[in-house]
Amino acid sequence: MASTHRRARITAFASLLLGGLGMNAHAQSSVTLYGILDSGILYTSKTVNPTTGSNAGHQFSFITGGQGTSVFGLTGKEDLGSGVQAIFALESGIDLSNGGFADSNGNFFGRQAWVGVAGAFGTVKAGLQYSPFVLSIIATDPRNVSTFGSGIPIHVGNVSVTGIFTSNAISYTTPTIAGFQGSVLFAPGGTPGNFQAGQQYAASLNYVIGPFMVSAAMVSCNAGGTAASTPIPSNVPFSGRTIGGSYRVGDLILKADFVNYKVSGSFDNRVYGAGASYYVTPAVNVDTGVWYTSDGNDTRNHSVMAAAGLTYNLSKATLLYTQAGFVNNRGKMDTGLSLHGALFGVQGTTVGANVGIRHRF
Repeated sequence: MASTHRRARITAFASLLLGGLGMNAHAQSSVTLYGILDSGILYTSKTVNPTTGSNAGHQFSFITGGQGTSVFGLTGKEDLGSGVQAIFALESGIDLSNGGFADSNGNFFGRQAWVGVAGAFGTVKAGLQYSPFVLSIIATDPRNVSTFGSGIPIHVGNVSVTGIFTSNAISYTTPTIAGFQGSVLFAPGGTPGNFQAGQQYAASLNYVIGPFMVSAAMVSCNAGGTAASTPIPSNVPFSGRTIGGSYRVGDLILKADFVNYKVSGSFDNRVYGAGASYYVTPAVNVDTGVWYTSDGNDTRNHSVMAAAGLTYNLSKATLLYTQAGFVNNRGKMDTGLSLHGALFGVQGTTVGANVGIRHRF
């Protein structure tokens, strides 16, 4: 009996000790919960019949992510001393129409799931993460990668989420030196007997001086590999190139970019975009953009898309928005107006608009 009591006291002491260590570790680190909730109503004058590819008529529907994706996530950091931090991120996309997953590779934390270290030497990350290629596109997109009328529906319509959410990846980002910052990423992705299956690599170089910024990036992706098991394709075999820039004058921001999506034996789409954003007041922003896409393998396949938007900030966390645009497709081009509800378009001209609300926490 005495032995039993001693074991109980030892167990209790060990539990207190481990609990104290856990609280001590927690006190040295921080974790932040964040999220974005976005939903709206979408109208388009034409939609695609998924069986025939022809016009199935107009639509008027509720969509998730009318202006931007809906997400929730966790970020954290721990001070390791000497200016070095351990960092991590977990991020999931949310479909507000049904509570499911959206805007990810289809898994629970299908947008980001990585751990790394950061310091004066730069940042190293390991795990599922955004590629330098898509981060360059985000930085230079004329309409700030709105899910309606921007370069993002074009990207996903061409290669799904490949080059956006990169599984099995290791990346390094340099510190900023004389205005320059570079990033490289490598994802082995191999399977036994086929090291190159699912392999991806990407790199970017950014330069900022005063109000001017320029960004260039490339990506190369192979099919197969372990990423092939994700519900949403993230290993479409393609090579991509992009270069773009922005210039700010007071409350006006001008942007232009070029993006190339090349799938061997299929298409070589070259996308030219330009646009502007202007804060009429601190609470009201208007923006506009236009994109011309041409298939280098057959220039009869081309499209023009243009869109404009207005946002009104009700507070620092909540805004209302409305957007309108059109797309004209020729040949075999099928550019769509919206990431949600109109990812692919039909031949001829389609017009559309949406309204919605967006909240950050």
